[in-house]
Amino acid sequence: MNLLRSQTSRAVLVLGLLSGAFILFTGAVGMIAAFHEREVVDRFISLGQLLLLMAPFVTGYYAASRLSALGEGGALILAGGAAVGFLTALPSIILLLFNSEEFRFLLFLTLRLTPFVAATAVAWQLRRAGAEMQAVIGTWLLVAAIVGIVTFSFALIFEIKGDLRSVLVNIDRDWVEVVTFDNRKDLMRGIGIFALVSIVAGIAGAMLHLMPAVPRRALIYGLGITALIGAFGETARLILQENIDRDALKEIFRRDTLRQNAALTLFIISTVAGFLWAMFGSQARERFRDIKAAQRRGLNIVGLVIFVAFMLMLPWLIGRTLSDVAVTIGIFVLMGLGLNIAIGLAGLLDLGYLTNYAVGAYILAVLTSIGPLGLFKGTFTFWMVIPLALLAAMFAGFIFAVPVLRMRGDYLAIATLGFGEIIGKLAISDWLKPLIGGAQGVQAIPKPIFLGTELKNPEQLYYIVLVASLVCLFVSIRLNNSRTGRQWMAIREDEDVATAMGIDTARAKLLAFTLSAATGGVAGAIFAAKVGTVFPNSFTVFISINVLSLIIVGGIASNPGIVVGAIVLIGMPELLREFSDFRFLLYGALLILMMIKRPQGFIPSKIVTHEHRSGLKPKLAAAE
Repeated sequence: MNLLRSQTSRAVLVLGLLSGAFILFTGAVGMIAAFHEREVVDRFISLGQLLLLMAPFVTGYYAASRLSALGEGGALILAGGAAVGFLTALPSIILLLFNSEEFRFLLFLTLRLTPFVAATAVAWQLRRAGAEMQAVIGTWLLVAAIVGIVTFSFALIFEIKGDLRSVLVNIDRDWVEVVTFDNRKDLMRGIGIFALVSIVAGIAGAMLHLMPAVPRRALIYGLGITALIGAFGETARLILQENIDRDALKEIFRRDTLRQNAALTLFIISTVAGFLWAMFGSQARERFRDIKAAQRRGLNIVGLVIFVAFMLMLPWLIGRTLSDVAVTIGIFVLMGLGLNIAIGLAGLLDLGYLTNYAVGAYILAVLTSIGPLGLFKGTFTFWMVIPLALLAAMFAGFIFAVPVLRMRGDYLAIATLGFGEIIGKLAISDWLKPLIGGAQGVQAIPKPIFLGTELKNPEQLYYIVLVASLVCLFVSIRLNNSRTGRQWMAIREDEDVATAMGIDTARAKLLAFTLSAATGGVAGAIFAAKVGTVFPNSFTVFISINVLSLIIVGGIASNPGIVVGAIVLIGMPELLREFSDFRFLLYGALLILMMIKRPQGFIPSKIVTHEHRSGLKPKLAAAE
């Protein structure tokens, strides 16, 4: 009993059961079976099986770090990793047994025993705490009755429906096939393999933590890069097919899946590269910091030239399909840079940003369309309307900002969310149907024409997005270092103090809303030109949520973080469209993880990092 109550055992038990609950949940919602459709390494491991292994591996690593902090030795840490692996597999094993006709009696036995076990455990704890016998007996009866009602209801449903699929529809043959590693017909053998693999993965995670820092980092790089390239095999193949011959490509991929030899080679190369970086990376950074300012500027210029050249050649390196994804990422980067002015600098939580996006799209659609709803039948070109879309979005931002200037925090968020919903209803209303088409939208939007060439391919549209993003990035950087930017930051930290310092907060907030709307209008105009049609269902509240999420994940007030956030939240889902059913589930999980482990984002700004490390915001909150 003392062992069970120790910190070590509690840490292992909690982490193992959490990992097991995660695997059970992903199986119950259908993620494991769906991910199994994509292979990571040809005829070796699928994405679903990788998910089964990653849970005990990561949890074993984390458990090892917790046990090391408690001062436990290596043998006990490895045992903890094995226990975590077994506990990860245990809930799914129980479900496998319950779902099997051969072992179905275990379900009914468990349902009958659960009320008595639960009531006895609670009563035992009360008795140990010194409660009177009458209270203990009464509690036992109450708990047994409540739990008994629940278990009886579940048993009744099971008796009527016949199996677990009536309750958990995704616990089917495909799930069993993945969890048992293709041993569905020999269930006990499959359960044994599953338990053994999970235990080995937990031990491997614990062993990784016990390794010295340099080889540990090298292995993490090797495993991570190999798994990432394997999971996005189709994307990697599309990139490589533009740059290498077909025979060499067949040696690397079988269809869209990494071959085993190619995966092994990739793992070795990435591990060696990770080892060299772990050994000499810090020294290289120190040497770079120690060189003279003039030489550093020269190296920065060289790096900038290489980066610009790479960005200019990118669409021809990655091909048409991925260029289309890059254009979508660029549109969201544009919106992220604009919304970052309101949220990152001024601290104004704007959930109605799709308003500016929709205004820009409809302005370009109505003014350039050659269809029935086009006002000028092609007289206005894309380049002539872009400034008008920008100004119209700024005007919309100004109009919507006026009523909410006195609002803060949650109230401001709800108000701006309401504006976004109003725009969506107006777009589909009969009132504006003669102008913007209602549910039928505006069609026949021509592509941009530059120097007599119609920019209809994604490779060509990419450069429009790139130039617009660079201009917006330049303006954003200038605003960060300007007097106006410092006023916004002061309002973000404490509006009352900013007012006391003489800052006209109403004017500053109005300017933030207006300027942040500009890039939303440009992004909407580019979107309309890209797709050639504009429909109301293209402008939902999820646009605003996506833009806000990429700012949070990438790093609030961080321009590079916005690009990273757009790649993670917009680019990766575009490349994994077959798993779109789980998009928002993964969004939510990623946001929760980021808020817990890295609230400042992937690439935080220096100011936000300083605030996070110094605890400035908690101190201000405590003072209030």
